[in-house]
Amino acid sequence: MALALDRTALHLCIDMQRLFAEPTPWFVPWMPRILPRVVDIARRHSDRTIFTRFIPVERPDTAVGAWRDYYTQWREVTREFLDPRLLELMEPLCGFAPPARVFDKAVYSAFGSGRLRQYLRVRQASTLIVTGGETDVCVLATVLAAIDLGYRVVLPLDALCSAHDSTHDALVTLYSERFSRQIETTTTEQLLSAWD
Repeated sequence: MALALDRTALHLCIDMQRLFAEPTPWFVPWMPRILPRVVDIARRHSDRTIFTRFIPVERPDTAVGAWRDYYTQWREVTREFLDPRLLELMEPLCGFAPPARVFDKAVYSAFGSGRLRQYLRVRQASTLIVTGGETDVCVLATVLAAIDLGYRVVLPLDALCSAHDSTHDALVTLYSERFSRQIETTTTEQLLSAWD
């Protein structure tokens, strides 16, 4: 079946930040490679694009629960030590906002705070085109939350990235097979040809 998208489709780009694209402890080598495809999608409808940014805590002792242990391990990427410019979107994505919207988040899922869900409701979105990283962490958490909320999810697989090939590949299989009724996998080229 051919991919069909209308004005209820919004592009949700997950965490395409300098923090993950530059040599930091959280460097994702694929991120610069997928950037041109993410740019093409954002450029198509920047007014229907939403970027998320993952914002670490100030210090581990300000985190709650298991996040405290997590940031104890990753103390060098807390805001206490991190160059704040690394939290910004990669070039040239930052140039799309505005009209694109930017939502900051402190957890993996873009739906963690509830603000994104409210925005999508106001925009009457029914389909989310999800790009960015990582396939097996923040994208995974966001996609599962979107499914639970009843959104149609479209994943251009060549616009997703991870720091780990094996878990990226495993998640691509999961998205394509286990969730085939709720997730449509595609390519950037096919997506752009379907999204007017």
